[in-house]
Amino acid sequence: MYPNKTVALSGVSLHIAPKEFVTIVGSSGAGKSTLIRLLIKEELPTSGKIIVGSIDYDTIDKANIPHLRRRIGVVFQDFKLLPNLTVYENVAFALEVSGVKTSEIKRAVPKILQLVGLSEKGNVYPSEISGGEKQRVAIARALVRNPKILIADEPTGNLDPKNSWDIIELLLKINKFGTTVLLTTHNKEIVNALKKRVITINRGRVVKDEKVGRYVL
Repeated sequence: MYPNKTVALSGVSLHIAPKEFVTIVGSSGAGKSTLIRLLIKEELPTSGKIIVGSIDYDTIDKANIPHLRRRIGVVFQDFKLLPNLTVYENVAFALEVSGVKTSEIKRAVPKILQLVGLSEKGNVYPSEISGGEKQRVAIARALVRNPKILIADEPTGNLDPKNSWDIIELLLKINKFGTTVLLTTHNKEIVNALKKRVITINRGRVVKDEKVGRYVL
């Protein structure tokens, strides 16, 4: 609940299985972003319980919140890359702030850049690559810590149709390797083509949860 007493989410009860690919849809203001902030513990619920894996959000202490966030990778619509760092350095930075050894960083970053198709772009800066490539860097940065869950919040919102599908195919590939993927999107064509589980949120409530869903709002 926000200060003006608007309830962002109410009565939301969901179970997402390991290795699942789930799309969360709804109009602007429906509560999708609030759900994401709750999952990464940027906001606290006024009631209810959140459990990710074996971690109960009610009992986790502050010292363990960074560990929780390492288990959850997040990709945003606006990339959030550091413009003064190269592609390689942007991805490496996610490990550096976690205290990972330099030797491990040198091993992990090239592998993840290869996974997202950017092996040849490591030494260039964000301003020198396309929007689709920037989103791939953002995905690489989210994945380099080997999260169990990847949340992609409107990852195609700033991309043209071809780059949008390239990113969706990359998310499907990541999911196939065993990472749980939560995708939020307004793109009806993508949702309906995926033929995956679709959770529809409207005015803070789950109004549909379909194993093979369509976006009909």
